[in-house]
Amino acid sequence: MYAVFKRELFSFLSSMVAYITIAIFLLVSGLLLWFFPDTSILDYGYAELDGFFSLVPYLFMFLIPAVTMRSFAEERREGTFELLITRPIQIWQITVAKYLASLVLVLFALIPTLIYYYSISKLGFPEGNIDSGSVIGSYIGLFLLGAAFTSIGIFSSALTKNQVIAFVICAALCAFSFLGFDYTSQIAALQPVESVIANLGINQHYTAISRGVLDTRDLIYFITFSVLFLLITKLIVGGKR
Repeated sequence: MYAVFKRELFSFLSSMVAYITIAIFLLVSGLLLWFFPDTSILDYGYAELDGFFSLVPYLFMFLIPAVTMRSFAEERREGTFELLITRPIQIWQITVAKYLASLVLVLFALIPTLIYYYSISKLGFPEGNIDSGSVIGSYIGLFLLGAAFTSIGIFSSALTKNQVIAFVICAALCAFSFLGFDYTSQIAALQPVESVIANLGINQHYTAISRGVLDTRDLIYFITFSVLFLLITKLIVGGKR
């Protein structure tokens, strides 16, 4: 399992795709956070990163599909999938190894954004006037969100050998899982079960964690969400085997 994880991670790091994708993510988030008037922290006037944490989920909808689209799709396109599944390793181990390798890349993309926290802390008046607990909770929420989206990406990549199609499927599923349930709950006919439907979506749980409160129900939701998509991926890969 470690060998597959290492191979997957180094294949990402040896290609320009990972670096370009992460660079674009950091560039866009930096521009939105510091330069564009409508979303700039400097124009907002408060020492907090709420604007950043509300923007990143939408950037994740493009970053994570770009990272995960090649996981299984490229194996099948290049003909190495058959070689991989004949090795003495179980399907679930292959799936989890590829998932963890992609998740590490997402973590690599998040680590440089810690400079935003340092900058806001220094710019605050007085210096250090920032709610560190809320920021930590929001970063935990971002990591859990990235884990959930990554499981969707691995699932999408297992469906097809075309990376572009895998990207589109993943982006669409991420958008629906984050926003779709909120919009669905607003349908007039579904008003009696509005809260139930909204709680099925990721947005409600991500928002709750971003307030700095780690509720076990939200943690269980993200873990269950990721495990569910990984189990479905295992079934798909096993079926193709």
